[in-house]
Amino acid sequence: MDTKFARRTERIGRTTCSYRRAGKCNRNPCRFLHIETPSPPAACGYGNTAYSYGKKPHSSSENTPKYGSKKALLGDNGDRGDATRVAKAFKKSSPRICKYWINNNCVHGEQCLYLHSWFRGDGFSTVTKLQEHKKVITGIALPVGSDKLYSGSTDGTVRIWDCHTGQCAKVINLGAEVTSLISEGSWIFVGLQNAVKAWNIQTMLEFTLDGPKGRVRAMTVGNNTLFAGAEDGVIFAWRGSSKADSPFELVASLTGHTKAVVCLAVGCKMLYSGSMDQSIKVWDMDTLQCTMTLNDHTDAVTSLICWDQYLLSSSSDRTIKVWACIEAGSLEVIYTHTEENGVVSLFGMPDAEGKPILFSSCRDNSVHMYELPSFSERGRLFAKKDVALIELGPGGLFFTGDESGLLMVWKWLEVPKVASS
Repeated sequence: MDTKFARRTERIGRTTCSYRRAGKCNRNPCRFLHIETPSPPAACGYGNTAYSYGKKPHSSSENTPKYGSKKALLGDNGDRGDATRVAKAFKKSSPRICKYWINNNCVHGEQCLYLHSWFRGDGFSTVTKLQEHKKVITGIALPVGSDKLYSGSTDGTVRIWDCHTGQCAKVINLGAEVTSLISEGSWIFVGLQNAVKAWNIQTMLEFTLDGPKGRVRAMTVGNNTLFAGAEDGVIFAWRGSSKADSPFELVASLTGHTKAVVCLAVGCKMLYSGSMDQSIKVWDMDTLQCTMTLNDHTDAVTSLICWDQYLLSSSSDRTIKVWACIEAGSLEVIYTHTEENGVVSLFGMPDAEGKPILFSSCRDNSVHMYELPSFSERGRLFAKKDVALIELGPGGLFFTGDESGLLMVWKWLEVPKVASS
């Protein structure tokens, strides 16, 4: 009996665990071997994901154990804890979120080579996830004095969220893609195909502003004027009207861009517009005339923000450019920051200590956070898909909306003050 048991144990000890090869073994210790290089598991794709970004899990040095080897997985002394330490070291050097953890089906736990967190960094944290939209979130607005958060999506809906409960209080089905959404005072403006919807949340009045051709991709308000950039490259401008049929009157159509206008910003008494035609145009808000065109980007201009006396622009060409007024009102690039991937959008806000932070959403499903003016990295936010927009809320809150329809609520954390001795 003892001999048979010994032989059986010996056979088991030489057998490779089939569940390990499939990446599904959850026994520790396991009576079968865990020393073969596992095939790419169905629940967590290591190799292809890491190499696709140009970063291998380990160097090619002969002295460096390759991922999947006995030394890497078990250590020199067969200690399984080394696998966890290898994973943690890799996470620190290559912060990529595990796409399977996002969907709650990663089976590797602490030994997964990718992050199981929505962020990396200090001074902020997640509050909640609002997953109701089915497609790209294209607008987030929190009107002043309201306890409701509005979000629009290309799934054809505007959702109204109760800020106290975090629950969706109402769904407005517009029957067409919502391509932009902003608020100004008591008004909510919704960009659609060939039109802008205007809702007054106090009087409950609703108006349709006609004129744009194609999708309204960007809107902003400045100098008591609503500006809307359309797919045909034209920017429409409405101002208040005393007419009975509509409180808005179309006062101008700003032409000059040859492709879709995708971003607008107001600052220093100027309107700035960015387009798929790779240019930025500067418009005088009094005369509504174009005063200059900036052509430094080599791909679509995706976002514009005005910060103090500076203009910041981002592009699919992977750059963020900082512009300053040099002479006679002309703008010149004084600094260029390059990302590894194309930039989707920019947003600026102060942290809990009042330090200026720039958010740069990139085409790698992450948002890079930089301290200004140094551009030193402060942290990183992660999402299911590319983050289309970022919006500031009250009380240290801010929001991100990604292309999967996930709306995340974040909060800046107060830094504990050290008592002086």
